[in-house]
Amino acid sequence: MTAPPWVVSIGDDPIVATSIHAGHSLRPEVEALAKLSDAKRLQEEDPYTNHWVGVAKNTLVVDRSRFEVDLNRPRERAVYVVPEDAWGLDLWKSEPTADLIKGSLEIYDAFYAELGELCDRVVQDHGHVVVLDIHSYNHRRGGPDAPVEDPELNPEINLGTESIAASWDPVVAAFAETMAGLPFYDDKLDVRSNVKFRGGHMPRWINARYGDDGFAIAIEMKKIFMDEWTGVLDEGITASIGHILGSAADSVRQALQSR
Repeated sequence: MTAPPWVVSIGDDPIVATSIHAGHSLRPEVEALAKLSDAKRLQEEDPYTNHWVGVAKNTLVVDRSRFEVDLNRPRERAVYVVPEDAWGLDLWKSEPTADLIKGSLEIYDAFYAELGELCDRVVQDHGHVVVLDIHSYNHRRGGPDAPVEDPELNPEINLGTESIAASWDPVVAAFAETMAGLPFYDDKLDVRSNVKFRGGHMPRWINARYGDDGFAIAIEMKKIFMDEWTGVLDEGITASIGHILGSAADSVRQALQSR
């Protein structure tokens, strides 16, 4: 594999923030075989989530599309091959070759080695690690002019906490309560846990690996900060969410000091 398609920053902090689905690029052999338009791929990716990783001093941002390799799925399902793997989308001009899949899985393996090394370093330095796994999700799948999907089933912030050890409950609560308690324009953010998403493979891998030494919380931002059909960003909403997320990260740091 050539240079890895991600950027790692390291600082003195018990928190790691990741954005693993913000990337849009494909390596040339994948792009040549890909059938989806750029716009359709972008709609299913998590653009702009990399804007929020600055809430931590340790960051890992992936600059590669999930349509090449999905780092948030188990290895055996990390490369989308048939439409059922990816929301029924017609993905390929012809079936991906074994060599293409092998190249994608080499990226997958290198990523998890890098992630483990980063988190191990934080545990060694601080005694624990908390990973903020930042994602986004669509809520206007019916079309750009269709009604939004049911807010009761689509919170503005969905926290995936299902696989986190119970010993971390006070730290998770500190994060969630800060996210839900701060002003957001004329209201507060609707923050709920395990409603639409319960956490993908990456946080489950971290939670299994570290147990009482650390955890990852999956943070799914509903795409209220952008137009999911055009890709246009609302900079004001993005900045407001970033401020709240930064305060929630500070609450985690304070809660960690009490352990």
